Amino acid sequence: MTTIGILHPGEMGSSVAAAARAGGSRVIWASAGRGEATRRRAVADGLEDVDTLVRLARESEIILSVCPPASAPAVAREVAAARFGGTFVDGNAVAPATTRTIGEIVTAGGARFVDGGIIGPPARKAGDTRLYLSGPGAADVAARFKGSLLEAIVLAGWNKGSQALLLAIRALAAHEGVDAALVAEWARSQPDVTARSERAVSANIKKAWRFVGEMEEIAATFDAAGLPDGFHDAAGEIYRRLAGWKDTATPPSMAEVAKTLAP
Repeated sequence: MTTIGILHPGEMGSSVAAAARAGGSRVIWASAGRGEATRRRAVADGLEDVDTLVRLARESEIILSVCPPASAPAVAREVAAARFGGTFVDGNAVAPATTRTIGEIVTAGGARFVDGGIIGPPARKAGDTRLYLSGPGAADVAARFKGSLLEAIVLAGWNKGSQALLLAIRALAAHEGVDAALVAEWARSQPDVTARSERAVSANIKKAWRFVGEMEEIAATFDAAGLPDGFHDAAGEIYRRLAGWKDTATPPSMAEVAKTLAP
């Protein structure tokens, strides 16, 4: 049984915790410093009180942060200070820059970071609420909510996988000397695809090294379900080949990307 720590069981957090319990996990929380209303919600949803954050960090394999967005970095720092070494899920509505800061905080403390976002009201009715997840370990986190009222969706399986595919297609076209023809055809039949491939370079190249692990996780998830896992294995290899652009000051051109993928 997976042990999940919830920080903190407010109206949304307690419903997420209840969904994790419905999925078969042991769910714990830390009552130190929390109010009576929070305690009542935790009791109502069957959460186990371990009193302190230090104990919660010690006993949890996954920690879910569901708190006011302004508090999200502080919560991450508290977890890092408790030397948590499992998977930290930030489920808060924060800006991309804040997400990166939170990721840096928890990974520096020894944890694995999964970015999350909740759409909908507290998860008390099937079909109303979705938890979107991205990052190494996202598929494992999503599995903890199987069969619950909260629908957990791993984004990387489609978004980053499709971006890797577009980059590979552009690289192959450049290698064969038909990139201009491909772009011209896309302009007629799929006008947005060229721009999507360019955005895959400008937005993701510096983070390609991070996506390798995500693709491997998703490939393993597909394999465990009896589905072909080769696509995401290949996507992981594409991002592995692009990992050298991590520290570049400006994104490379599409021609440079193509040369890196198919030298």
